[in-house]
Amino acid sequence: MRREIILGAAIALLVFLYAIGFDPTPVIILGGFFIAMQFIKINKGSKTFQVVGGTAESEPVMTVSFADIGGQEVAKRELLEALDFAKDISKTKKLGIRPLKGILLVGPPGTGKTMLAKASANYTKSAFIATSGSEFVEMYAGVGAQRVRALFDKARQVAEKSGKESAIVFIDEIDVLGGKRGQHSSHLEYDQTLNQLLVEMDGLRPSDKVRVLVLAATNRADLLDPALLRPGRFDRQVQVDLPDKKGRHRILGIHTRNKPLGADVDLTQLAKETYGFSGAHLESLANEAAILAFREGKDSIAMADFKEAVDKVMMGERLDRRPIDSELSRVAMHEVGHALVSELLNPSSVAAVTVTSRGRALGYMRPTPEDDRFLYTAAELRDQIAVTLGGAVAEQIAFGSRSTGSANDFEQATRLARQMVTAGLSQLGIVSKEDLPPDKMHNAISEIIAEEEQRALGLLQDKLDFMSRAQRILIENERLSGEELRTIMVA
Repeated sequence: MRREIILGAAIALLVFLYAIGFDPTPVIILGGFFIAMQFIKINKGSKTFQVVGGTAESEPVMTVSFADIGGQEVAKRELLEALDFAKDISKTKKLGIRPLKGILLVGPPGTGKTMLAKASANYTKSAFIATSGSEFVEMYAGVGAQRVRALFDKARQVAEKSGKESAIVFIDEIDVLGGKRGQHSSHLEYDQTLNQLLVEMDGLRPSDKVRVLVLAATNRADLLDPALLRPGRFDRQVQVDLPDKKGRHRILGIHTRNKPLGADVDLTQLAKETYGFSGAHLESLANEAAILAFREGKDSIAMADFKEAVDKVMMGERLDRRPIDSELSRVAMHEVGHALVSELLNPSSVAAVTVTSRGRALGYMRPTPEDDRFLYTAAELRDQIAVTLGGAVAEQIAFGSRSTGSANDFEQATRLARQMVTAGLSQLGIVSKEDLPPDKMHNAISEIIAEEEQRALGLLQDKLDFMSRAQRILIENERLSGEELRTIMVA
């Protein structure tokens, strides 16, 4: 209302000045300039810091406990040890331990870093404020630093309002905020924002009425400014890695405990089949399996639903598209080639072969899960390369030509061969990747791939009858289990 009165009075003044013969143009220009500056100021300050996570007033945050987080036993143990320092203040003072100011959670996306932060707030009975690194940086100088101050002020206010003595500030994707200074084109604003964060962390004194602990998460710790990582800032770095088989079993148990499971569901087998899955992937797997059961009108989730969900999470949604007959015949032969080389080199290594389109793949061969592996020998890597090339070799034998469907296989074979060279497992011996000339690297990779291509050819060239029989059955049924494939081989 006041704004309208002022605007009306200004217009009346201009009309009056014009009526008495006074030129109001300078007044209009000055007024327009003043209004523009006010508009910029309002827009600059209007984007105050936003809380994008929960607080002490948000009940769902406070119900998350470490018992709800599976597959991260090592990370939980390290984090709990660090939190005990912040929780038992009297004992830490007695032993002369410097107050903990920050904990950095480092790991791939979807591994549970945010859940660990929420559980930390619950464990320490602290208020909880969550935000993302991208919330701080704007085009206007000084806005990021202002938001950092507002973040810590908000944390203290929430803690005091809820009667708590401590608060946890969680900053997700801190590499956006805490990247190395001088690396950005608009580096002044980034540097000011980071400097303010460092000042706030240095200003966390034991005498403060509310103790603030900073938890941050990133999957690129190498991008962070060294000043953030020095002792006295982020005193602890906790690795939050992808879960192992035991961890995946625990996570699957958590996400299926409220779901009706069929008698044939084997979570141990599912844990084996989901190597490389994060906690987020496993949650999606359980949810997709329940959706599939719902679509079919089932009262419980069967093992077949979980296996279909594994394929969906790994490869994407099943597509309705179906290649023309000539392409389907080639795709089936291609996948049979992969499967046969795999079985000949490593019996019982094929879990399933399918020509169902998913994502960008027209078909695929899924290997039988094995125990989690972290090391491979040269012979094992060569076997993987031969299996990868088996599809293209089978096409060459059956049709006398290859197709573009092998492009991804060649990329994978090249990656494996490069891994052999850089690990010192090729004929070049131990080499420095940085000092190796590109032509020598190329020749070494080409030599390995050519040798394994010849090995795959030797395995398949007299198996055309079997491959044709398996191809026909695969086209008819769209899918062959590993047991069905091995039965055809025996016959």
